[in-house]
Amino acid sequence: MLSLIDTHHHFLDPEAHYYPWLHDQGQPHHRYGDHSVLKRPYLPSDYGRDTSGVQLLGSVHIEAEWNPQDPVGEMRFIKTLRDQCGLPSVAVGQAWLHHPDAARTLEQLAAFDFVRGVRQKPRANVAPGGPPGGMTDPTWLDGYAQLEELGLHYELQTPWWHLPEASRVAAEFPGTQIIINHAGMPTDRSEDGLRAWRESLAEMAAHSNVAIKISGIGETGFQWRPDANRRVVREVINLFGVSRCLFGSNYPVDSLCMSYQDIFQSFEAFVSDFSEHDKVQLFVENARRLYRIKDTIKEA
Repeated sequence: MLSLIDTHHHFLDPEAHYYPWLHDQGQPHHRYGDHSVLKRPYLPSDYGRDTSGVQLLGSVHIEAEWNPQDPVGEMRFIKTLRDQCGLPSVAVGQAWLHHPDAARTLEQLAAFDFVRGVRQKPRANVAPGGPPGGMTDPTWLDGYAQLEELGLHYELQTPWWHLPEASRVAAEFPGTQIIINHAGMPTDRSEDGLRAWRESLAEMAAHSNVAIKISGIGETGFQWRPDANRRVVREVINLFGVSRCLFGSNYPVDSLCMSYQDIFQSFEAFVSDFSEHDKVQLFVENARRLYRIKDTIKEA
């Protein structure tokens, strides 16, 4: 049975809390398509059923686009779950780095002993001083500058064509770890699309403070395609090296594509020719190191 630390999943309870993407009328479908099936609680008991086919050693909750007016409230909710069942091992909170209260929000998030970083999907800018909330916005950069001192890293989810902006941020703040989400989002699987995605990732891979999470690589209009996804996984690892790659489920969102066990069995098959040492790095040790997970669930 595969042992792993899942570096990307979400616990959520839309019956008790407000998530705009699940509650608001007129929200667009997820990039995988109709996501109405996700408008239900997904709690540790649900996650336990989904992970029954693997030896789960730990997990990382990533902010689930909770009410942006109360970003710290999500971590209070996660603390309750941890107190009840021990999962997630650690978490990444929500922070809007360009908001006037960003400094206070970051301080509050850092005060939770299990919070390791923050995520906000930055608005795409095309020039310095562009629209608020993007990686060239001076106010956003002021917020980003506070992460290192607070011991927080930055989870970056943005389409690959905005990675040149992120590359400039990585160079300007070398002491802040960046973890790219969802393999840089290779949504265009044409040869030209993959070539452009690979070139943008290569620019990010040149920075030693950037790691990447292989997660959320499903495709619009398709169920899980092993051949197409194997290529993505191998190219990411070739660019970043084994020591800077991690695997995540993106559950329950990726339940729209494939079962939890089948996703990780595919990941395992994609690297079946790797050494045992490298496989342990990819599935366990990189997560333990980058997310500073001290204790893992005891193996059976």
